[in-house]
Amino acid sequence: MDHPSRRRVRRFARRVWIALARLRRAVTRVLGWILRIPGSVRLAFTRRWRRSLQFRTVLITLVLACVSILGVGVYLSNQIANSLFQERLTQSEQQTRQSVNQVQETFDGAQVTDQQGVLKLVNDTLATLEARDSGTPRQYVFLAVPNQDQPRNRWVDSRASYLRTENDIPQSLRQAVESSQQPTQFWESVPLRVDNTVHPAIAVGNKVSFGGTVYELYLLYDIQSAQETLDEMQSVLWFGGVFLILLIGAIVWIVTRSVVSPVSHAAAVSEKLAAGQLEERMAVEGEDEVARLAKSFNHMAASLQEQITQLATLSQMQQRFVSDVSHELRTPLTTVRMAAEVLHDARDQFDPINKRSAELLYNQVERFQALLNDLLEISRFDAGVARLDLEPQDIVSVVRNVIDTAAPIAASCGSEVRLYSRSASIVVDMDARRIERVLRNLLLNALEHGEGNPVEIFVAANADAVGVAVRDHGIGMSPSEAARVFDRFWRADPARARKTGGSGLGLSIATEDVKLHSGWLQAWGRRGEGSVFRLTLPLHTGGSIAGSPVALEPNGAALPLAHGGTRGIVVGTSTLLNATPARGVEGERP
Repeated sequence: MDHPSRRRVRRFARRVWIALARLRRAVTRVLGWILRIPGSVRLAFTRRWRRSLQFRTVLITLVLACVSILGVGVYLSNQIANSLFQERLTQSEQQTRQSVNQVQETFDGAQVTDQQGVLKLVNDTLATLEARDSGTPRQYVFLAVPNQDQPRNRWVDSRASYLRTENDIPQSLRQAVESSQQPTQFWESVPLRVDNTVHPAIAVGNKVSFGGTVYELYLLYDIQSAQETLDEMQSVLWFGGVFLILLIGAIVWIVTRSVVSPVSHAAAVSEKLAAGQLEERMAVEGEDEVARLAKSFNHMAASLQEQITQLATLSQMQQRFVSDVSHELRTPLTTVRMAAEVLHDARDQFDPINKRSAELLYNQVERFQALLNDLLEISRFDAGVARLDLEPQDIVSVVRNVIDTAAPIAASCGSEVRLYSRSASIVVDMDARRIERVLRNLLLNALEHGEGNPVEIFVAANADAVGVAVRDHGIGMSPSEAARVFDRFWRADPARARKTGGSGLGLSIATEDVKLHSGWLQAWGRRGEGSVFRLTLPLHTGGSIAGSPVALEPNGAALPLAHGGTRGIVVGTSTLLNATPARGVEGERP
């Protein structure tokens, strides 16, 4: 590679390095700005980024446009700079070659022999090389490289244009000129100080001879005008790039708005439909894809409204039918029940067949009465007329009453009921009648499915809620059965004989009672290990539940409380032992 080619490669590499350094500084500056942004602004930006498709689209487009325009701008700027430089370099080399030839011809044709004439000839000839008022100002540096054996009057001293010295010539260029054996022309880019400012310049060097003495002649071309032209063109490029980015952002915003606005409108209308405003519809404009989407959406909304209205009408009719039938059945059922009670009381006077018939009639009428009461309660829940009678009550006392009431059934099942409570009294804002019905239903279910094993009741409270868990050690249930256990009329084993009767609506009614209290009713079970039903209620009206104080899944043989150990008070089938338990002593429960 020749010397000028190496210089071009170095110059290009230097420009690339400068561009990368500027890019690194710009990225560092942008990151610094981002880090100085307040956290609230960054949070708002993040929320806007997640929730707005239009914002994301416009921002991504602007970033990609910035990167693309920056890359194109850098490429065009380099191409323009190279073109301007090559143009000025070619011009400088041509002018230098012509000027050097003229100088050499003048020196070769000189007829002067005295020192004074030589000096005047050299000064006049070099003065013609200066061009201060042209588009590319030119100055010279004339360096003598005399042979020391020559007489002093046979050569002239080094000289240069005003304010120019041999220090303005790079050493590498001087070495290239001095080492050349043929009249070859060399050039190099140099900084040139003019009026306390540094201008870019091109130094072109040649050799000339006069009177047998070889001299170095350097012409300096000031290309500040080309630099100013390049700066103006770069300014135009930057201004055009910024304007183009803003224009692209505006275009993308308008286009995305025309697409996203109908989608946003559809989302808002769908939210209103979900909230129950079934009359909401989308506006249809034009015949394009968005208009077809709006028509389809409106057709779907109308169809849903019609179906929901039909279902609501059917539901109301069903609720009214159940309520009316239940009320109408109460009078004849009361009459049948009175007759059944008379027959049941006189059953000892009947023969064995009629006696058994009287007993069956009495039991089934009792079950029919319970089913009718449950249907009436369910119809009140469905109609939304169920109301709470809230007042502060001791839930531990309610649990004790439920245990006492279920004592005969516990005795017939052969199960023992044990109560474990952290406190002797826990006051809760509740409807005592409904909560007692819930707990009685849970306890009777536990006794029925407990297979004669003990049934444990755990009561505990924290700062926000109270929890009551009822555990049996009977047949248990699978997770899929636990998920359906609160459905109406659902039974895990329909063929299983019931000991306590029931309508199949008990747990459904319990669920509705707990919902009225803003509480939880949850179930857990495992085949062969029993099941757990947990009731969780807020301590105060309007309170929220962060977590239940009683664990749902048992750990080992006994169900632990969720926080710490449990100080137990063992309760027999119907008797509360406050001091000395009937089985073991009061202490920490595992």
